[in-house]
Amino acid sequence: MRIDGNIGGTVDGTGGAELTELDTQVDAAECAGFDGVWTTEVGRDPFLPLALAARRNPRLQLGTAVAVAFARNPMTVAATANDLHHLSGGRFTLGLGSQVKAHITRRFGMPWSSPAERMREFVAAVRAIWVSWATGTTLNFHGDFYEHTLMTPMFTPPPNPWGTPPILVAAVGARMTAAAAESADGLIVHGFTSQRYLTEVTTAAVLRGLAESGRERGDFTVSYPGLVATGDDERSFAAARAAVREQIAFYAATPAYRGVLDLHGWGDLHVELHRLAGLGRWSAMTGLVDDTVLGTFAVVGEPAAAGAEIARRFGGLVDRFTLYTPYPISDAARRGVITAVRGAG
Repeated sequence: MRIDGNIGGTVDGTGGAELTELDTQVDAAECAGFDGVWTTEVGRDPFLPLALAARRNPRLQLGTAVAVAFARNPMTVAATANDLHHLSGGRFTLGLGSQVKAHITRRFGMPWSSPAERMREFVAAVRAIWVSWATGTTLNFHGDFYEHTLMTPMFTPPPNPWGTPPILVAAVGARMTAAAAESADGLIVHGFTSQRYLTEVTTAAVLRGLAESGRERGDFTVSYPGLVATGDDERSFAAARAAVREQIAFYAATPAYRGVLDLHGWGDLHVELHRLAGLGRWSAMTGLVDDTVLGTFAVVGEPAAAGAEIARRFGGLVDRFTLYTPYPISDAARRGVITAVRGAG
């Protein structure tokens, strides 16, 4: 199991850090021993930090987790991903997500319909564009949502010596998970996931989708940004637990993620959290996330214990685990977790 980190965000893992901080973040990721780094599309474009990281570091795997597909179109995504794969020497992974309807229609001003089917077609269109560039064949993609039928020599990039990057699709529900398994090279699991949901729902949907596409589990990458609450001392550990409780409360109040709670018999918790969110009572929401809920949706413990627990819960279930720490975490704590994961493997 590969262990990854995030770059491009602020010190607490949210928003967008100053671009001048990225060199420091990349160097810290290398020093900690991460296998790769991912960027999110929160307060910053997800692609630009990876261009800087590719020039800064020659070893780390690089990926978007995620770039919002439906805010773009297959042609622009194909071009950016092709450039980053070339610039990084073949170390780039294109991670795509759908986002939710309100953001697509109201923030990005783009159309929304049939997200699983649209994502499946988006991936196919990107691949068709790459094939046209690599082989010189006529671009002739016709779908229900996207159509690409024009590609002249002037707009065709030279063949990429590193081939094409893998495409991973983010999913929560069974339909999008199946779509990812049928059409993409891998899955990015949502951070609000439990070991049980990952086993009983996500993995089951992946295996069904892979069977539809005639592939084996070994042909497919599952990447999981898992919540981890840890710290060097009791003060930092307490702050980490509080921050992770807050993040869990936010996710658990979201209707799209209720199914994860329902599996554990905690549907009533979602109802109350959703009600409090509508009233803006954020502190009251956090107080409803007790130790049982916290320990179900996050790995909690000092660095060595947290690393061992990550390996126990998710070894064999996921291929890549990203430390999801929505709070300031020291370099020593990160190294401690990573060392323990590898020691347990």
